[in-house]
Amino acid sequence: MADDDGFREFVHARLSRLSRIAYLLTGDHHAAEDLLQNALVKLAARWSKVSAGGAPDAYLRKILYHEHVSAWRRNRHLRAEWSTAEPPEGGGGRDLAADTVRRLLLEQALGKLTRKQRAVIVLRFFEDLSEADAAAALGVTVGTVKSQTSYALQRLRDLAPELHVLVREPKEAWA
Repeated sequence: MADDDGFREFVHARLSRLSRIAYLLTGDHHAAEDLLQNALVKLAARWSKVSAGGAPDAYLRKILYHEHVSAWRRNRHLRAEWSTAEPPEGGGGRDLAADTVRRLLLEQALGKLTRKQRAVIVLRFFEDLSEADAAAALGVTVGTVKSQTSYALQRLRDLAPELHVLVREPKEAWA
């Protein structure tokens, strides 16, 4: 029972951030929920061992990114867009139109990257991980992280020059 409580506390403390990460990876709310749910189920199954090792964040991060790439490989022929009957809820006092534009710019730009490039960009710039930590999360070499970051940034410069607007905006405005 103590393990269950520890797992619940772990998830509760990180759920908002994990949801944002999953959304940035997938670009779709439903897919993000599925990705996060699958990752949490895998973590729950190994919680006692992972929590005893002291690195559940790193373990969950690795599951998220590996699940993301694996799901894409399995379903690359399936591409769907989802519409909703109601607009998303507003945030008190914020400029929702500007937030929406920033979110759409970021989503469209990330959509122009390969899965690995997108994962590296999210790890390095959203999660603010070092190259070594990003490499460990993805199970690749530091050189791969460096090259994928370089390719991704160049691709964004070429295919999404409108992102210069986000560079001048505070990071908190993206979420």
